[in-house]
Amino acid sequence: MTEYALNWAYFLVCGFLNLFLCRLTKKLDNSSMSNYTVNMKQKNALSLIGRIREKANKFIIRELESHGIKGLVPSHGDILVILFHGEKYTMKELADKINRTKPTVTVLIDKLAEYGFIQKEKSYTDSRVTYIKLTNKGIELRPIFEDISEKLNAMLYGDFTDEESEVFEMLLNKVNSRLDKQI
Repeated sequence: MTEYALNWAYFLVCGFLNLFLCRLTKKLDNSSMSNYTVNMKQKNALSLIGRIREKANKFIIRELESHGIKGLVPSHGDILVILFHGEKYTMKELADKINRTKPTVTVLIDKLAEYGFIQKEKSYTDSRVTYIKLTNKGIELRPIFEDISEKLNAMLYGDFTDEESEVFEMLLNKVNSRLDKQI
């Protein structure tokens, strides 16, 4: 995979849309179903997102543990993914990239440092700035994340055709853009 799926939150939402599209493409042939029930089935996206996210998180944690990695959770993955693609980032840059507050990122970073996956480095020019970068142990996580991401993608996209995958991602981006404008 050229651009592997390491941004956990994105792919958890993708899982929701995968299920959502499956429901949209299947014809409702049960004529005894009330309009109320049909409407309820079409308006439970948030519930589906929650269930899919929970299942995907369990899958990710189980896979990490199967590779001997304990204590990491999907929210740590957001930071590690960013660090896999760059040399070092400030706390603020990481917070902006993963859409979290600096205090939240600080807690996640502290845990990653405790596990030995990242190290903090003070700026030479501004002592108020702390850079975060991967340690060798952190770099070694990349192939494991790639493996987990491939498995997660296989589950999420299943037997979608290329066209269905494009529609799926187009709808995901449409929902995400709408929420960005309103929130």
